Amino acid sequence: MSTSVPLRLVLASQSPARRKLLQAAGIEPDVLVSGVDESQVVSDSAEELCLELARLKAQAVLGRLRPSPDERTLVLACDSVLAFDGEILGKPADPADATRRWQRMRGRSGVLHTGHCLIDVVHETRAEAVASTTVHFADVSDEEIAAYVATGEPLAVAGAFTIDGLGGAFLTGIEGDPGTVVGLSLPLLRRLLTDLELSIVDLWTKAAPGGQEIEHLG
Repeated sequence: MSTSVPLRLVLASQSPARRKLLQAAGIEPDVLVSGVDESQVVSDSAEELCLELARLKAQAVLGRLRPSPDERTLVLACDSVLAFDGEILGKPADPADATRRWQRMRGRSGVLHTGHCLIDVVHETRAEAVASTTVHFADVSDEEIAAYVATGEPLAVAGAFTIDGLGGAFLTGIEGDPGTVVGLSLPLLRRLLTDLELSIVDLWTKAAPGGQEIEHLG
């Protein structure tokens, strides 16, 4: 399943958290922001919504690529939404919206869905799926909510919370892959690569001593 052709992964996302997650797993992606207007897609299903948005983001970036014949280029796009109390929640509209959400979510649970779309540019093949993780929110106080919203962090993320930032203190637990909550599931990415007859180890990179350069393993 390993390939002798160098693999290039293009992450169709401006999310620093997704890039950091890949880097921590030994994968150094190129980043190309899709610019997709997320408001153009409407769905009653959280799973269908996040997957369709991931598809649109991948396709938008795909159309701007000029792949080299000397490498195999992959495009990975992700999108996350929170299903809570019968609603589908993306990023809050403003601080007041984020505050209202946390006042409703505290002490309760929701399901964070992250759609993944992986496209092999040269072979014109695609693998996609949704990862879902249940999130349990702490019974935080009004003062804690106000302080958290004032940081601006919940305004930038789906569901108005993070697991890998300040919001991590306001969660009591999860059921599922924590990467899904960050915005990218590594176990799911591995499975999608397998569907394309690739291995995640082909994407691993390593830093030379001192971090001066990056070289591909293998």
